[in-house]
Amino acid sequence: MAELEHPDRDELTIEAVLAALDHPVRLRVVRTLADGSEQTCRQILPDMTKSSASHHWRVLRENGIVAQRREGRNLFMQLRRADLDSRFPGVLDAVIRR
Repeated sequence: MAELEHPDRDELTIEAVLAALDHPVRLRVVRTLADGSEQTCRQILPDMTKSSASHHWRVLRENGIVAQRREGRNLFMQLRRADLDSRFPGVLDAVIRR
């Protein structure tokens, strides 16, 4: 299986991050992972079809918001909080607040 591509910290742009977060499902994912946990895709969006969920995971990963890793058949996801806070201080906290 191919290795998952993640942008480096210095490649993150505020435009891409905000555009990726401009969807209720992806915002819900970020809020779910805000506690620092690592969860499988199915734990976060159990009722969503695999194709729809995969689209949202790809957008979040390619824009540097989450890190994903494969373990067997599972795909684990974690918020890239340190990278996002380093590049854009305060933005993630503002987005997570309800």
